[in-house]
Amino acid sequence: MSLPAAFHEIAKRVNNWGRWGQDDEIGTLNLVTDEVVRDAVATVRTGRRIPLAVDLEQDGVQTGMIPGRVNPLHVMVQINQELFGPGTVATSDDAVTLGLQAGTHWDALTHVSHSGHIYNGRPAGTITPHGRSEFSGIHTARHLVSRGVLLDVAAAKGLDRLPGDHAVTPEDLDEAADFGGVTVRSGDIVLVRTGQMQSYLAGDRHGYAFPSPGLSIRTPEWFHARGVAAVANDTLTFEIFPPEIEDLWLPVHALDLVEMGMLQGQNWNLEALSTACAQERRHAFLLSAMPEPFVGGTGTPVAPVAIL
Repeated sequence: MSLPAAFHEIAKRVNNWGRWGQDDEIGTLNLVTDEVVRDAVATVRTGRRIPLAVDLEQDGVQTGMIPGRVNPLHVMVQINQELFGPGTVATSDDAVTLGLQAGTHWDALTHVSHSGHIYNGRPAGTITPHGRSEFSGIHTARHLVSRGVLLDVAAAKGLDRLPGDHAVTPEDLDEAADFGGVTVRSGDIVLVRTGQMQSYLAGDRHGYAFPSPGLSIRTPEWFHARGVAAVANDTLTFEIFPPEIEDLWLPVHALDLVEMGMLQGQNWNLEALSTACAQERRHAFLLSAMPEPFVGGTGTPVAPVAIL
């Protein structure tokens, strides 16, 4: 099934190809300027730090629903080994095999393609088995520190968790911004809380994955209009799953990553942050969410920290 006309109409309205030049590889991260970062630092009042990553473990969020996206396989390669002879200092080393999108992660702009293209109009064929992503690999996003804004959609509706069939709309985002007393502005990293992470934290990995609330196909225009630099949420699939439009799979991915050039993140644990923001009565903070620079990677694990 080809992408419908309605999708292409939205794509035209949010398209950023060429906006920062034909050679650009980082998209909306261009909006995180020095001034934006200085303003973000000014949001810190108490120094309270909230970690937002789930633990990386073999029994993690992945259930096998997405082929090849394996939870971490962690092995010890040496244990208390006296490398320089008996009685010398001993070392222990370990190694990990994992899908780069296995746990809390950023999707690189190359994570999806549509109509034969990735961000900035480059051919999807520039992603190859041995060369990986020739353009816009996750290593090109060298740093990501900005003002973070929590849009707590569930709390704004008086809910612990949104229903599994709830598509988060622009109206929901407006409601959450009003609830948190924040105005989303250019260069912000927006975190959208649905409460879905509660299923995973309670031990229900399959219930966490499906069905899942998530972002509506209408939300990319909301982010584009406000100059949002990146978006993350607390679900496995980011957008509502199953999709809100029958047989239209991952349209929000395609609009965010391909058309806008906007990083998106999944499996972020926003539960403690929701509590902290409610306690401190503010929903903006300094957010450090540095991508790991896997050359040519289509995603990366991340251990973000919100600093209030």
